[in-house]
Amino acid sequence: MKSLIKNLTFSLGLGTLLFACDSDSTNTPGPGDGNGSAKTKYVISALPVGSTGVADYLLTADSLTSGTVSTKGNGKEQDGTYRYYVTHKNRFFSLLYGQGNPGAVTTYNLDGTGQLNKVSDFQAETVQVFAPVGDDVLTIKVPRSGNESASFFRINAEQSKIVGEAQLNIVRLAANGERAHFTWATQVGDKVYAPYMSIKGVSPDVFGTNYPDSAWIAVLSYPSLTVEKVIKDNRISFIGRYFNNGLAVDEQGDVYAYSGSVATSSGKLTSTKPSAIVRIKAGTTEFDKSYLFNVQQASGGYSIGSQLYVGQGNFVLHMNSAADKDAYGAGNRLAVVNVYNQTFKWVEGTPDPALVTDVTTTNYTPKDGKTGFVGITQADGSSYVYKIDAVTAKATRGLKVDGGVITAINALNQE
Repeated sequence: MKSLIKNLTFSLGLGTLLFACDSDSTNTPGPGDGNGSAKTKYVISALPVGSTGVADYLLTADSLTSGTVSTKGNGKEQDGTYRYYVTHKNRFFSLLYGQGNPGAVTTYNLDGTGQLNKVSDFQAETVQVFAPVGDDVLTIKVPRSGNESASFFRINAEQSKIVGEAQLNIVRLAANGERAHFTWATQVGDKVYAPYMSIKGVSPDVFGTNYPDSAWIAVLSYPSLTVEKVIKDNRISFIGRYFNNGLAVDEQGDVYAYSGSVATSSGKLTSTKPSAIVRIKAGTTEFDKSYLFNVQQASGGYSIGSQLYVGQGNFVLHMNSAADKDAYGAGNRLAVVNVYNQTFKWVEGTPDPALVTDVTTTNYTPKDGKTGFVGITQADGSSYVYKIDAVTAKATRGLKVDGGVITAINALNQE
């Protein structure tokens, strides 16, 4: 997904962007060490090195911890330049960003030989949010100016077709003279929690805000997608980032949400709140005022750029230094935290962040409580999957992708 955001820089006029949706499929394929079983394949999305205006290739691998795969003469080239990915119900969805125009939604599973098999290909609206909910992939088209209504689409994961739609007025939702711009959506029990940033929606400061020190979550019913309530917290800035999942649900049903503290006005960072993690306890629809994990303080001034929940309270985080902090960059340095005991550790064993050009933010975890897999590309063009142990904060270099920059890591089971 990182390649999509980098390539959209000019068309959006936003500078360098990054986003994430950890591979929160309902699947848990393969054991935690990344060595797939005979029925598991890992899907590596890679952008060919030195390419301009070329889409990702989808490569399959039997392991994330060893071996080599190559973009040269291999993989399935995607149609269109900008693609983003999500897995759900053992289906791999490749969504085309149409830059305001409709884009293709291509669905794959694994065939009898363990290769990617195209199940369907249909047109849908270009969207900014895509998340597994129930039997569906919920997508949301969020206008940043003009039209005041966000459009919701329910794509049934097994049927690979749109089975429901809804509209929501985002100006009325914000109720402050600005617009609610959803950063992501996450299933919580039988509800959908949709965090949003408040934006002006007016040029030349479309994504700026006059409310930099608040966070909001719209609690939506499902499948009707009506707003049941909005919950607010003034201890942090908005949750997640543009195109970035800021929420995770643990095994007890508690919700943890991060803020990078990256609200802006006229291109300048304006939030006075720390980059931190907050909690909503299971069975409630209010922020837990007794809990705030100040990650900025624990890290010595860094801010959270992206998250991957690996289970048992452990997260792998992308981090930005104070000097590199901006509204859209996820950061090239990795850390791990445990939100239960509020511990923070820098990950050891990854390349020097100064030598890193790309770090994937669409990543895979078996949610075994410790393991995450992240793609890292260096300035010399070498691109590897790294296994991150979130308990020991150690990284181990694994699968090499030859001739390509890793953009996403997913997994499927052979049916």
